[in-house]
Amino acid sequence: MKKVLSGTFAALALLTMFAFACKKEESGTTDSYRTSSTTSITASDTSGTTSTNTTTSPLSAADKDFAMKAAEGGMAEVSIGQMAAQKATDADVKNFGNRMVNDHGKAGDELKQLATNKGIALPTDLNAEAKKTSADLARKSGKDFDKSYMNDMVKDHEMDAREFEKASKDVQDPDLKSWASKTLPVIQDHLRMAKQIASKLK
Repeated sequence: MKKVLSGTFAALALLTMFAFACKKEESGTTDSYRTSSTTSITASDTSGTTSTNTTTSPLSAADKDFAMKAAEGGMAEVSIGQMAAQKATDADVKNFGNRMVNDHGKAGDELKQLATNKGIALPTDLNAEAKKTSADLARKSGKDFDKSYMNDMVKDHEMDAREFEKASKDVQDPDLKSWASKTLPVIQDHLRMAKQIASKLK
């Protein structure tokens, strides 16, 4: 009888130890899962964060001044060129006006994009001098208009060629400098054309 009881107690003791060991193992697995899940969520949250910081490259005062003047000059060439394309009586003058609209319009769009990337706002209206020139030309017609327009274009492009040549050497910002260097030959070509047409109209 004692042997039976002894065997029974021994069996119960083993079962109890086995059950405790299983419970402990289960508890460890749960804790491990919780830790793993927490780590996974934290990593996911961190990796899901996107940086919204953007860096701009502000222009120096001299570079900004050139960009502003170039934008004003380009707008004037487009505006007055549109007038010439409509009012001019000479075919070459009309064609020159259209050339101004296309070439300076394209260069102006490129400058606007560059300015946006640099975080600066360019002028959106003609300056006082350009408005005066436009008003004076608007009062003219026929051959008088053609001559006045082409004479103005010679003067404007002589000045523009000097400014862009200087800018292609002195501008500090590499993007603006590249734009000035690329635009300079176009302006020089305009000057050559303007002189040829103006001399024919005399």
